[in-house]
Amino acid sequence: MRVTQGCFSFLPDLTDEQILAQVQFCLSRNWAVNIEFTDDPHPRNTFWEMWGLPMFDLRDAKGVLMEVNACRKIYGDRYIRLSAFDSSHGWESVRISFIVNRPANEDGFRLERQEGAGRSMRYSTRPYSSAKPEGKRYS
Repeated sequence: MRVTQGCFSFLPDLTDEQILAQVQFCLSRNWAVNIEFTDDPHPRNTFWEMWGLPMFDLRDAKGVLMEVNACRKIYGDRYIRLSAFDSSHGWESVRISFIVNRPANEDGFRLERQEGAGRSMRYSTRPYSSAKPEGKRYS
């Protein structure tokens, strides 16, 4: 199962050249770029681990790609995403976010059903990978 989160999620993975083009687009609009990683890509898990600090003053897309590759070198077995923030309104707003690295094997999610009072049903999703300890989910 392929996790679909963020922009471009239904397209094939972006090449490094395509990532550079997207980063250059973000930097041309003065958006700050940051890199995050996780081994729990649940759609409601919005708090991924940060790779360094957000790059507020960076103007070269190749510098961002260098950081993405450094993150891939250490956390290549996890999901890595790149996000860009616009602070022109006085607060940080995510303008774009997309996955730049995936584990080799994506386990997917299972659907859990809970029966409630009066025949009501509630559904939730749980990743199969969460049965393994953090840091060992995709290795």
